[in-house]
Amino acid sequence: MKTPTNAAAQLAISTLTKQAPEATNLAIAFRAAGFKLALVGGPVRDAILGRLGNDLDFTTDAHPKDCEKILNKWADSVWDIGAAFGTVAGKKGDITVEITTYRSESYEADSRKPNVEFGKTIEADLSRRDFTINAMALELTTDEPTFIDLYNGVGDLQSKLIKTPGKPEDSFSDDPLRMMRAARFMSQLNFTIDPAVITAIKSMTARLEIISAERIRDEFTKIIMSDNPRLGITLLVETGLADIFLPEIPKLKLEIDEHHHHKDVYEHTLTVLEQAIALESRLGGPNLTLRLAALLHDIGKPKTKELIAGGGVSFHHHEVVGSKLCKERMKKLRFDNHIIKDVAQLVFLHLRFHGYGNGEWTDSAVRRYVRDAEELLIHLHLLTRADCTTRNQKKAEGLAKTYDQLEERIELLMEQEELNKIRPDLSGEQIMEILSIKPSPAVGKAYDFLLELRLEHGPLGEEKAKSELLNWWKLQN
Repeated sequence: MKTPTNAAAQLAISTLTKQAPEATNLAIAFRAAGFKLALVGGPVRDAILGRLGNDLDFTTDAHPKDCEKILNKWADSVWDIGAAFGTVAGKKGDITVEITTYRSESYEADSRKPNVEFGKTIEADLSRRDFTINAMALELTTDEPTFIDLYNGVGDLQSKLIKTPGKPEDSFSDDPLRMMRAARFMSQLNFTIDPAVITAIKSMTARLEIISAERIRDEFTKIIMSDNPRLGITLLVETGLADIFLPEIPKLKLEIDEHHHHKDVYEHTLTVLEQAIALESRLGGPNLTLRLAALLHDIGKPKTKELIAGGGVSFHHHEVVGSKLCKERMKKLRFDNHIIKDVAQLVFLHLRFHGYGNGEWTDSAVRRYVRDAEELLIHLHLLTRADCTTRNQKKAEGLAKTYDQLEERIELLMEQEELNKIRPDLSGEQIMEILSIKPSPAVGKAYDFLLELRLEHGPLGEEKAKSELLNWWKLQN
């Protein structure tokens, strides 16, 4: 009977051989040069799970300069990720490899940069890995591939458990970002976390403050883009990690929804996120902009909460406040400007649909809705639909039907008027010619006037637009 470790080893070897045969040739090259090479970490875990991708991580006793020489002969292209960190990367066909010299790294109490030391053995290298399921290796330069599992990674993989090779406090002290990584693996793999790991995270949340905003952003993005971000976000909130880099989310726990249909706005937010994910196939698959907007759409509520006489609570203009908070927080996390702009705009617009009652939409209102959303129209459709979390089935069906009607109206007007290309009936050049004026702020004001007419009444035609423009111009002078 095969032991779990032997079975796992054979599965990992078989998967690697079938999906990445080039790795064998790379190992031969390292062995010929007198060095060791082992597949390590996530790829070993994923090979056992049968989900090996095209990005492979290796560890070796070779110095980075030696790795670079070998890769230059094996790969189509080679680049230096950072000699100081001991990692060299290369690409051959569809396979990308990162090869890291045996090392250990740790953060000083007040430093944002890790101290990296090259090691001499793979055993020492594995002892400093984040979790047991990532501390397995497949040594490829021995006569037969050798599976190395010093910390029962296979057992924890089978138990769907996230544990550290040694004391979790030591692991998180070495690299505090590992606390967020635990949340990421929960979300990606649907695993549970060892109680000792949770205890350590709760006692060490402040250590996250020494990690750069960029690294935190990247780890958080992996969580929110996972199959089940609720798990990771819940851990971040319950352990206090979210208070460090995204305090707007735990603050939602304190706010009671004005409709009294949810325990709190926090729970409503997680439900909206899940419902948005269920709809995002209309965007072609997982979409970071939509997911961030769903998570952040109500963060303006804590600052806009007002008690209503006779009971209840309101959050007037929380979309405006939330949009501003969204920009500020995403800037601190170093998100790209374009995604900050898009997410903030979706947060700003997420209540627009509800401002038009039960479907009494004029053509003018439809035009403005499309214009304000611009290229985010489908995102806004999905966010608005996801934001309906009422348990009243009749009400939910009514809202969905009303939004169906809105989308149908948009499609109809799109065909009639090309709503996605809304512009005045006259160009800037025509405006200057008709009014006999040169480029100036007045041209912009005239353009805005004509655009407002276009939004309100639809296409006017050049003659009607010219007449309206001249009448407007007389009133300006």
